[in-house]
Amino acid sequence: MAKKRKRFLARMQNKLFVMAVIFTLLFLLLVVRVLYINLKDGKRYEKIVLAQQSYDSIEIPYRRGDILDRNGTQLATSEKVYNLIMEPKNVLQSDEVKAATIKALLQYFDITEETINEALEDDKSLYKKMLKKLSYEQVEPFNKFLETKEGKNVKGIWFEDEYNRYYPYGSLACHAIGFTVSGNVGQGGIEGYYSSELNGVNGREYGYLTEDMTLERTTKTPVNGYNVVSTIDANAQNIVEKKINEFMEETGARNVSALVMDPNSGEILALANSNGFDLNEPYEDSAIQYMFEDKGIQYLLSDQAVKAYFKPKEGEELPEDKADLKAILENGGISAAEKINSLTEDFRLLCLNKAWRNFIISDNFEPGSTYKTFTISGALEDDVIKGTESYFCGGNLEVEDYTINCHDHGGHGQVTVEQALMQSCNVALMQIAQAEKRAAFAKYQDAFGFGKPTNVDLLGEASGEIYDEAGLNPVELATSSFGQGPTVTMMQLGTAFCSVINGGNYYEPHMVKQIVDENGGIINNIEPTVLRKTISSETSEFMRQALFKVVDSGTAQKAKVEGYTIGGKTGTAEKIPRGNNKYLLSFIGFAPVENPQVVVYVTVDEPYVEDQSSSGLGTIIAQRIFTELLPYMNIYQTETGESAGDPNVGDQIATPIYTGDIPEDEQQENSEENPPETSTEETTESTTEATTEATTESTTEQGTESGQE
Repeated sequence: MAKKRKRFLARMQNKLFVMAVIFTLLFLLLVVRVLYINLKDGKRYEKIVLAQQSYDSIEIPYRRGDILDRNGTQLATSEKVYNLIMEPKNVLQSDEVKAATIKALLQYFDITEETINEALEDDKSLYKKMLKKLSYEQVEPFNKFLETKEGKNVKGIWFEDEYNRYYPYGSLACHAIGFTVSGNVGQGGIEGYYSSELNGVNGREYGYLTEDMTLERTTKTPVNGYNVVSTIDANAQNIVEKKINEFMEETGARNVSALVMDPNSGEILALANSNGFDLNEPYEDSAIQYMFEDKGIQYLLSDQAVKAYFKPKEGEELPEDKADLKAILENGGISAAEKINSLTEDFRLLCLNKAWRNFIISDNFEPGSTYKTFTISGALEDDVIKGTESYFCGGNLEVEDYTINCHDHGGHGQVTVEQALMQSCNVALMQIAQAEKRAAFAKYQDAFGFGKPTNVDLLGEASGEIYDEAGLNPVELATSSFGQGPTVTMMQLGTAFCSVINGGNYYEPHMVKQIVDENGGIINNIEPTVLRKTISSETSEFMRQALFKVVDSGTAQKAKVEGYTIGGKTGTAEKIPRGNNKYLLSFIGFAPVENPQVVVYVTVDEPYVEDQSSSGLGTIIAQRIFTELLPYMNIYQTETGESAGDPNVGDQIATPIYTGDIPEDEQQENSEENPPETSTEETTESTTEATTEATTESTTEQGTESGQE
């Protein structure tokens, strides 16, 4: 029996040896394979493992750049705020920690125990955002508490950095600056146009557990946005807005806008519209309050976009919710606050878009007599006139089948070119345009930039409408000579006017001077850019002197400021539909005449006065702005002689220019057959649909002129 067991043991030993050899070989192969994989793909697998061991990943927000005025004053900035983050998994590590943490949160923050317990139900979570946008003052006491003996038991609470956009001056330059919506998306103004420059790139902090369960963190630093240095002068802007607000309180109007430019660079020093809004609260009811008070509700209901909103679809009735809202808005016995509370969300947004809209760049209107500046400039430059001619005005002029009146139906008699501008004589201007002919007139409309955008660095610019050369038939040529027919924006006309008085250099208008990094390093210098030459320096000199006489002894005497030489031109545009006695008044002026340093352009839409046409309110507001602005800009007094005119003379009364019907149908047909070279562009809020005789739908029917001062 023993001998048999020995044979059995020997056989087993042999088998074990073979198995051992096999396993050893397999192990060696495995080791070789692991070494091979590690050498070839070790880094890749290491990243996979680390990713699987990820503990957390926290986004680190960038800081959106500041918007500064030309002197370094902050107009828009980003303030650091803090989000309170709770890690339920760590808060629940013990009853003692849980109790201490809940007690501290209730003591230092406006949060309920119910909210805390609800968040703690997700006991595996390491990220719960409990409170948003806390200020440093709200966070600091809690952080100090954590350093105390009692605070040592508080776990799983920390603060996530975030930035909140803040506008130190509230509504100042609101239409120029714009604002941001969630995600640092710029809305309108500089915020919208330069949003990509102002925005940066978020960073991120990654945390993971190593093989020995040690927490490691790596950080990708955020890249902050660039700062934008605007051309705006905050003090000049404040002066302009103050004068507009004073006028709105004293008299009031549907809208008042003012544009202040440096004629020697195209820089915009101030840009303001009445009825501004707080940039810190652009969606609040205060932004649209004015639309539902007094005359505001009448204007709102007459707006083309509002009419379209309440127009039922063909073959259908107006939906009940819209019908109810329309009835509320039309009810004079319901207060403005009640009407606002009744707004549907889409109609409220429509109203907000109107409040945010920048009239100066987005709205078209017929310019009226300010356009005469360009008619005369072009005729002089093309040697059609020498400036020494005289014209007889008998009160009207026959053009084809139409009798076109001067604003003074009795006639101005014999007038020189300068006197035609001083007295704003329609008849003389029509004769000048007839001599100039359509080709030359169209050439200078194009040279001065009418009918096309200026490419100012703001969103939502309209193009205006003009008759092109083919469309300038005798009647259209005649009426265009004094600003009826073509439509413009304030930015277009203001930029063109700068070229008339600066020697003929057409500068591209711009809102921003520099883009700099957070350390002040210059990323981009935006230099003044001369796009073209409009007129010669000799023609410019003639126009400066002629425009000076308009203020000194012509229709713009209300613009005088003692001690200063000021030139300028008035405009009174009768709005469509004709005959309703509704006007848009304007004045564009410059100072000093010898060496122009500043241009001020003011429009007043439907002032709340009995006789809008003869009020001269645009000139009055401009004079108030000049009075305070010129000393601030260190522009010295140079006027020593006495005025040649009567300081009590105001704008002359605007009267209908046609004895018969206004040829609107003919103009419309001509517009369709010979469309202008450029059409009105879409703005950021709505699509404009301008014709050569009417303003855009979204311009609230800004007017055309049928007589001017």
